[in-house]
Amino acid sequence: MKLVIQGKNIEITNAIREYANQKIEKATLHTNSLLSEINVDLSVEKNPKVFPSKQTAEVTIFVNGSVVRAQESNENLYTSIDLVADKIARQLKKYKERRRNSHQEPVKEILAMESEQPLMNLPDLQGREPQLPPEVVRMKYFSMPEMTIEEALGHLQVIDHDFYMFRNIETSEINVIYERNHNGYGVIQPRKNGRSDNADPAEEMNHALGAMDM
Repeated sequence: MKLVIQGKNIEITNAIREYANQKIEKATLHTNSLLSEINVDLSVEKNPKVFPSKQTAEVTIFVNGSVVRAQESNENLYTSIDLVADKIARQLKKYKERRRNSHQEPVKEILAMESEQPLMNLPDLQGREPQLPPEVVRMKYFSMPEMTIEEALGHLQVIDHDFYMFRNIETSEINVIYERNHNGYGVIQPRKNGRSDNADPAEEMNHALGAMDM
């Protein structure tokens, strides 16, 4: 198993590296045979308006084609490492339980938003180069294999985010599954009956993001 520790705005000393190694190895002890790679990102937020600085530990684990992720922040880096190690252990336990029970238990409530009143007309971006606004400071690339909504829900439950983007196996389109504020889950899908040429993409995206609060 490959374990990589990286730092941003912080020097990774031998003491920090050994401490992070010890904590993460202990947290992944019972799932070690399933794991292929572990990335540990340690960072310090450089913001003169915030004192003391927020120190963040983020762990991303690649396991059997899935991703398990956890992140914690604290004023003390060692405390952040302790917290994220505890969280990633819980996430891995949840992942194992999901695998064991995937064919036994019903999936929690999922609301397919596309089947209700359509939320938005997605602009046709085919053939266009993506233009990122200047405030974007980080880009991530990842594979997006086709999967069912139930499988996407399983991924959502172990990545420490409130949404998960995936390619729907039934339509080959990009969908987003998210946690609703009042329990349950929602799915945002592109409308199938085309779009209005007069539609404002920014306004439509605001409608879609607003729907995630439902």
